[in-house]
Amino acid sequence: MTFSNDKAIYLQMADRLCDEILAGKYKDDDRIPSVREYAVLLEVNTNTAVKAYDELARANIIYNKRGLGYFVTKGAKKQILKERKREFMKERLPELFRQMRLLDISIEDITAAWEDGKITNNKHE
Repeated sequence: MTFSNDKAIYLQMADRLCDEILAGKYKDDDRIPSVREYAVLLEVNTNTAVKAYDELARANIIYNKRGLGYFVTKGAKKQILKERKREFMKERLPELFRQMRLLDISIEDITAAWEDGKITNNKHE
C-alpha cells in the first residue's frame, strides 16, 4: 500500500479496512486478518497496525474475541457509511462547490457529464 503524507499511517490503514468492509470483503462478524498479518501485508510496523486496530475498536467497527482475533462489529458497514457521508458533506463538499462556483460549473453541467459517461468512478479510465 502506498501511504500519503497528509494523514497518519495507522489512520490510512484503518480507512483501508473500512473500505474493505464497505466493499463487502468483510461482513458482520467476519474475522479480519490478525494485526501481524495486516502489518506484513501492508509492510508496516506491527505497532502501527495495533494503533489502527485500536482506533477501529474504539469506533466500534471491529471487536476482539480473546484468543480468536478481531471481527467486524454487527452494523459496522452502516456506521462507516454514516460517518463517511457526514465527513464528505462537512469537509469535502464545501470545497467542491467553491471550485464549481470559481469555474462556473453548474449542477446541471455535472449531471449532464455524469449521464454522458464523462464522469466515472474509476480514476484510471
